Amino acid sequence: MKLESKVIEGKAKPLGHYPHVKRVGDFIYVSGTSSRRPDNTHVGAVLKEDGTWELDIRQQTKAVIENIGALLESIGADLSNVIDITTFLVDMKDFKGYNEIYGTFFNHTGPTRTTVAVHQLPHPNLLIEIKAVAYKPE
Repeated sequence: MKLESKVIEGKAKPLGHYPHVKRVGDFIYVSGTSSRRPDNTHVGAVLKEDGTWELDIRQQTKAVIENIGALLESIGADLSNVIDITTFLVDMKDFKGYNEIYGTFFNHTGPTRTTVAVHQLPHPNLLIEIKAVAYKPE
């Protein structure tokens, strides 16, 4: 059984001691992923002139799913291999926008999914984080 952990060059570095992805045999686990870029800025977070942040759940959701896709590609898989997703939203008022963008990547034959509201994520500009499990036979 193949066991592999990877931190992917060119992606936002993990904020702790964990890999972006871990393959255990035919299963691939993707750590919680956000819209954070390698330079530690965030897609969907714009600083306005008055010093407040404009946060966009649709832009963040798209970036998160694209980031997950890139992480999977680094290990020889893609979004079609995803079998389960857990999504963490800071506020359920963002569910509609998140769900709208999610539906452009996955349909009813896609992964199982759980969405939960959380008090906060590792950065105040983050509205969403997603972790995923994929299945791709070795």
